[in-house]
Amino acid sequence: MAKSRVKTYLALFRVHQYLKNLLIAAPLFFGEKLLDPAPLLATLEAFVCFSLMASVVYIINDLKDLEHDRAHPEKRKRPLAKGELSPRQALTAAAVLFAAALGLGLWGLNWRSLGVIGAYFVLNLAYTYKLKHYAIVDVLMIGLFFILRVFVGGLASEIWISHWLVLMAFLLALFLALAKRRDDLVLAVEENGRRPSIDGYNLEFVTAGLIIMASVTVVCYILYTLSAEVMAKHGTEYLYLTVFWVVAGLLRYLQVTLVEQRSGSPTHVLIRDKFLLGVVLLWSLTMFAMLYRFE
Repeated sequence: MAKSRVKTYLALFRVHQYLKNLLIAAPLFFGEKLLDPAPLLATLEAFVCFSLMASVVYIINDLKDLEHDRAHPEKRKRPLAKGELSPRQALTAAAVLFAAALGLGLWGLNWRSLGVIGAYFVLNLAYTYKLKHYAIVDVLMIGLFFILRVFVGGLASEIWISHWLVLMAFLLALFLALAKRRDDLVLAVEENGRRPSIDGYNLEFVTAGLIIMASVTVVCYILYTLSAEVMAKHGTEYLYLTVFWVVAGLLRYLQVTLVEQRSGSPTHVLIRDKFLLGVVLLWSLTMFAMLYRFE
């Protein structure tokens, strides 16, 4: 019984979504400090603090969208929508997580990174209660949340944040957000229903946006790998070889979105799709080998 209860709370916290928070480690990875204990520990503390605050945001969102989630074919399986937890229990859990995130932040993080986490929380409240109902603004906000993850990691570890990293995080987030919106539209057609989050969108617009963002993301990544500044910083001219994995990953995600029509949860797609997971792992290993040459 206790094990089932723990599983229910973990589902409420959406622990699987913490995968997105690995972006916090991007400045550490690209700054070639992944094996340095001090920045690694600071990044780990930032990851835990941010993840706890993200869970608070997820709970608030579930409470706000409770009635809509009960009518959704996938979201109705969430603990609150299923009735496995009461709103009062969810609020209590959110308060505990918020206190834990704040306590950890005050103890282990500098004020700048803690301030960005605070901004993430406040902006998410605005997103949950108002901004996600405005087409285009909603996906731009998701892009902003990805950028904030990068800044949390960079500020916590005191590593310089590359403009390339900010751009790539933003563009990739827009691509994933549009793919999710397309899945919402497909479900709305199938279920003869409509959620406020997809007002102002249609399949043609979202599909066009997806193609544009995929193209811009690839071009941006190619420019990054061919940048003289980047090559000088990392001491290698062969970063362009990783473009293959980026193109393969984006094409596969487009296939998942446009052909298989199952892009409702980017995290679930990455975890469950062996092809995509393999591409991400190969990109990571290739990039690691180029950045961390042990001479």
